[in-house]
Amino acid sequence: MKMLPQEFLDWQSKSITLLAMSGAGKTTLANKLPKAKWFHYSGDYRIGTKYLEEPILDNIKRHAMSVPFLRELLLSDSIYMNSKITVDNLAAVSSFLGKLGDPELGGLSLAEFKRRQKLHHKAEISAMNDVPEFIHKAEDIYGYKHFINDAGGSVCELDSPEVLETLAKHTLIIYIKIPPSLEQTIIERAKTDPKPLYYREAFLDEKLAEFLALRHYPSTNEMPPDEFVSWVFPELFKSRLPRYEAIAENYGYTVDANDVNTVKTEDDFIRLVADAIAGQQ
Repeated sequence: MKMLPQEFLDWQSKSITLLAMSGAGKTTLANKLPKAKWFHYSGDYRIGTKYLEEPILDNIKRHAMSVPFLRELLLSDSIYMNSKITVDNLAAVSSFLGKLGDPELGGLSLAEFKRRQKLHHKAEISAMNDVPEFIHKAEDIYGYKHFINDAGGSVCELDSPEVLETLAKHTLIIYIKIPPSLEQTIIERAKTDPKPLYYREAFLDEKLAEFLALRHYPSTNEMPPDEFVSWVFPELFKSRLPRYEAIAENYGYTVDANDVNTVKTEDDFIRLVADAIAGQQ
């Protein structure tokens, strides 16, 4: 969605999609908007509670079945298990994605890892295609005036023009660009605390072959999961930047993460977006 700054300011029911790498301040920015006026839609929450709900629960049960005490209770229907996913706690989604590597260290086989990656890819596409419906429901059912879509960090990896066109038709897309001064901080943070991630299959195949050759591991079953995630994150970061920039150029606008950090109120946010539109006409 493209518009003039004044059109944005006059827009009575604003609908905005925030895109950014993890660590850019996307969710922090969304949380600056008053929840009494803005409906907060989390792509990752929708994925976990709708499209991956059953696979996530199956994964939990699979682990529980390896414990004899829990196995007996599950088989006799004596206990009930469920995940507790919230917008602020998406650990169950991350644990389902998992990490590729040595099973003795909690890693997944390549086949199982790719199976889960494909499920996540499909789920993320569905979650983003749900945005127009939720914009309508937010106002029609709950009476929210505005809508903010906190999209997952891997939206740029979906290779789905349909998703981008849907988001651009129904929302104003804002990309939070990480300046060079913050890039290394985010990379070091991710390397220190490696988390499960989604990768495009072509990217994964290329970087996995490179990693195995570099570290002399005969297969993925011998490599430490955290070691691969830490090594590959800078490569993933670098590969995603031009994808985000292309989305912003074709469908939306760009704001600087340093400017995002200065936002304290809803009015600050509105002015930030209006200034971005004015500067990119």
